[in-house]
Amino acid sequence: MRKSTLVNSLVFIFLLSGIFGCAKRNLVYFSDIESGADFSTQITKFPEPTIQKGDLLKITVSSLNPESNLLFNAGVMSSSEDGRVMNAAVPINEGYLVDKDGQVNFPVLGMVVLEGLTKEEAIEKMAQRLEEYVKDPIVNVQYLNFKITVIGEVSKPNTFTLETDRITILEALGLAGDMTEFGKRENVLVIRDEDGVRKAVRLNLNNREILNSPYFMLHQNDVVYVEPDKMKAIQASTNQRAITIFGILASLGIAVLFNLRFYFE
Repeated sequence: MRKSTLVNSLVFIFLLSGIFGCAKRNLVYFSDIESGADFSTQITKFPEPTIQKGDLLKITVSSLNPESNLLFNAGVMSSSEDGRVMNAAVPINEGYLVDKDGQVNFPVLGMVVLEGLTKEEAIEKMAQRLEEYVKDPIVNVQYLNFKITVIGEVSKPNTFTLETDRITILEALGLAGDMTEFGKRENVLVIRDEDGVRKAVRLNLNNREILNSPYFMLHQNDVVYVEPDKMKAIQASTNQRAITIFGILASLGIAVLFNLRFYFE
């Protein structure tokens, strides 16, 4: 009787191991929003990205004066035989690099500090400086190297250069082909450099509260790291052949235990 009880216990342990080893993970984003239920939340006004050292900016100026437009947009002016100024083709400038001092070197204005300003603040500052030379200037500022990096358990890890400075973490994951089934949606790491400080924050994408997180909207140079779950870590650190052999042995062990159970009964 004792032998039979021992065999039953061993069989039970093997079955429990198989059940927990094959336990499903929560692969659903915002799983705390009930299926079929409506959900709404106030849209949070997230802090705007600010210009940082190393950013490459496209700065264009428009005004009623064609000559000023050519000058401030790195164009070329040529003269005809009668002395009139001709508007040559205006090449798109290659951008203004924010140097180690947080400045850009702009035509006529010289060095202008833009570090720490949002795009709107940079536009306002440039327009005020240009009013000394141009009447009613219209300034536009765009990032030329706004990029984010998505790595880890995603289908297409990569660094993405964007034409916009507004992208959510969900859109970034979409660019990377979404997480694999091994990606831990409840523990996504965002690394951000801001104001000389490097921050690392973990986000739970199974929780709807992420919609109001200041890290829901990504900033330039953000790195998104999707951590693998334990099963992927085991696969990565264990020889595949050893896993196969272990599976065969486990199956044989269960079969033997069942046979022993009937033998001792």
